[in-house]
Amino acid sequence: MSVWEREHGGTTRGQIVTLLRAGNRSVEELAEALGLTDNAVRAHLTVLQREQIVESVGVRREGSVGKPAAIYAIAPGAQPLFSRAYSPLLSALLAELRAHAAPSAMRKLLKRVGKRMLPRARATGALEARAQAASNLLNELGGSTHVERDANAYLICGHGCPLSEAVVACPEVCGAVEQMLTDLTGARVSESCDRSGPPNCLFRVSTPG
Repeated sequence: MSVWEREHGGTTRGQIVTLLRAGNRSVEELAEALGLTDNAVRAHLTVLQREQIVESVGVRREGSVGKPAAIYAIAPGAQPLFSRAYSPLLSALLAELRAHAAPSAMRKLLKRVGKRMLPRARATGALEARAQAASNLLNELGGSTHVERDANAYLICGHGCPLSEAVVACPEVCGAVEQMLTDLTGARVSESCDRSGPPNCLFRVSTPG
């Protein structure tokens, strides 16, 4: 069961998503399947559309009279939310690469991966603001981090790691995140992540020397 299904599977919205994953449906069809009113279904669909889980994909006319029925489907970008395959596949791929490449080669490879990971433009402003932008990005990716002052630098301290399974399989993955945050902040970023047990993020952000 995916994280999304664990959190929402037992709710009405979760039931709507389950039905739509089996095929596109109209409001009326969803209402009939769930024993709800059309308005109740529309209210849930509005939330799911705002969260970019479902989308309207057209209309369907049933019979020669009446208003065409809007048809809803799972939004293409939401499909990864329902998958449990990405993490074990990534971990297995990294473990296989690590078994056939020298550590220095893995570090160089994952630095290049980190350059491809940045999903937004470079942060601007004071160093503190850029460190906070880096923390926010990690949180958006599934982390739980906060920023602390450390002399003339800032520490991004994490409780857990958004890439924990990958880091366990290949510790050099932290270097990819380090490179991503370096490119985001335009600052010097060095990782000192705790990998003695379940990984915990720790990145130091400072001005280049």
